Amino acid sequence: MADDEDYVFDEESGEWLPASELATKRAAADRIEVRDSVGNLLADGDQVTLIKDLDVKGAGQTLKRGTLIRAIRLTGDPQEIDCRFDGIKGLVLRAEFVRKR
Repeated sequence: MADDEDYVFDEESGEWLPASELATKRAAADRIEVRDSVGNLLADGDQVTLIKDLDVKGAGQTLKRGTLIRAIRLTGDPQEIDCRFDGIKGLVLRAEFVRKR
């Protein structure tokens, strides 16, 4: 049986690969891994707790250690997560200050 799939030259490996395999490889390379303070992989919708007290700039508020943050969103930056908390709009936390629940 003949293979009807197109082959594409992959510049990184210097090989000819099936187009579907190359697309899968590139999609995996574009995905950014975000890890919490102990190395757990974070994903959209995860719940995290703070591991230290954090002063929130512009809000005049301090988030205490152990505070639960629900439904985080990844930003595309491996060090930052976007989240909501009561009374604070547009809260962005550094991944090094949270631990996955």
